[in-house]
Amino acid sequence: MQSHADNTQGGDEPEAEQDEAPLLSQQPSSHTGLCSTRCGLALVLHVCLFMAYALRVSLSIAIVAMTNSSHPHGWSGSAPRSSYPGFAQDMLSFLQTPMYNWSAETQGIVLSSFFYGYSLTQALGGYCSGLFGGKAVLGSGLLLSSVLTLLVPQAAELGISFLIGLQALLGLAEGVIFPAQYTLWAKWAPPLERSRLMNIADAGCTFGTFFALLVAGIICQSLGWPFVFYIFGGVGCAWGLCWFLLVYEDPAHHPWISAREQEYIVSSLAHQGSSHGRSLPLVAMAKSLPLWAITIACFCTDWLFYMLLTSMPTFMSNVLHFDLRENGLLSSLPYVGNGLGHILAGLVADFLLARRVLGTAAVRKLFSALGMLLPAIFLVAVPYIGCSSTVVVVLLTLALTIISMTGAGININHIDIVPRYAGFLLGITNTFGIVAGTIAPTAVGLLISQDLQTGWRNAFFISAALNLFGLIFYIAFGSGTIQDWAREDAAVQ
Repeated sequence: MQSHADNTQGGDEPEAEQDEAPLLSQQPSSHTGLCSTRCGLALVLHVCLFMAYALRVSLSIAIVAMTNSSHPHGWSGSAPRSSYPGFAQDMLSFLQTPMYNWSAETQGIVLSSFFYGYSLTQALGGYCSGLFGGKAVLGSGLLLSSVLTLLVPQAAELGISFLIGLQALLGLAEGVIFPAQYTLWAKWAPPLERSRLMNIADAGCTFGTFFALLVAGIICQSLGWPFVFYIFGGVGCAWGLCWFLLVYEDPAHHPWISAREQEYIVSSLAHQGSSHGRSLPLVAMAKSLPLWAITIACFCTDWLFYMLLTSMPTFMSNVLHFDLRENGLLSSLPYVGNGLGHILAGLVADFLLARRVLGTAAVRKLFSALGMLLPAIFLVAVPYIGCSSTVVVVLLTLALTIISMTGAGININHIDIVPRYAGFLLGITNTFGIVAGTIAPTAVGLLISQDLQTGWRNAFFISAALNLFGLIFYIAFGSGTIQDWAREDAAVQ
């Protein structure tokens, strides 16, 4: 990659040209489209993230049923089990869905407990993926998450502390999935296709959320809330086993990839070097302003996203007074727009890079600005709409649609600047984002416990202010070039 080396040494060239050098030194392969192996990987990862988010969000909608008398068969808990003989008693015990008298603060802690574990395995998952491969780490995390989901009803019956502990374990298992995905993409995604491939996969997060929020409410009313966890967990176990049969660690080990596609992928990624070894340049990472720019922006954006992800069903129930079926439908609608926005943003970002309209840094900052500023504006507007459910749903849909633009901005920027350590550093920056996810639902619970209307207004205002701050910091210090300390020759020295 002589052109890349020359550009990095020329200090008087524009930043856009320096950013583009590693990308444009390779021409796009003619072997593209849905038939390519790399696109197949994007679709498989889409389903994996679909399942992962369906598993994690299921409690957010089920908790509404768990704390309300909404048994599908009208059981109120007044009839003693001893009045039903033999098999009928066993069936009644199976169908009964217990209700829990949990306060808003308790519900916030339960929803936040997932992130207690989720934050602990982000960096570890990225590090292990670099050593042992993203396939094994991601598949193991998804399979274990599915098994733990099956145990949620039993944990809730044992007590609130058991449920909190199980949610933390579920977070530990799911925490390795995203870093492992980035380790895989560092080996599979050519630079000029990086945005669209990764965003097709990432769209599974929001489509999985949409599906869970839509279907979980129906399951709660039709079968009872425990079946949300039985159904989602069972499907997740089946797909976790399929993952190990469908995915290969890199193009060189894939038995059915064409020689032409394999050569294109390998040659387009040759400039970034191989995966990291056991040692990491931790001091250089800690001093990197572009990395801090991504980290702070991720924290601020994830605060808003996780606040809506975990608390929107409660908002729909307490403020707009929707029943479970309406709650699930209206809470899920914004995520359709988010998933479509991810795919569109990836296509447009790659188009701008391929046509040399903007440099890598400019593209990442443009899409980050769109994805952070506009949702903040819509969120500030929500408290002034009143209880007009149509307008509120439109604004939240727009907010969660446009926030997906960050998928072509800060989210992918890790691989632009540190491809060798992308999985590990995604784990680090995601940990800061998960801290936001840990705090946000608890903060919402505390705010709305004091005063419902004022609490939700303050929650929306805080999220908007954080997004604005994160955007300013990222625009000031973000970059699009591979950092010197992240090059393979630097690691050898």
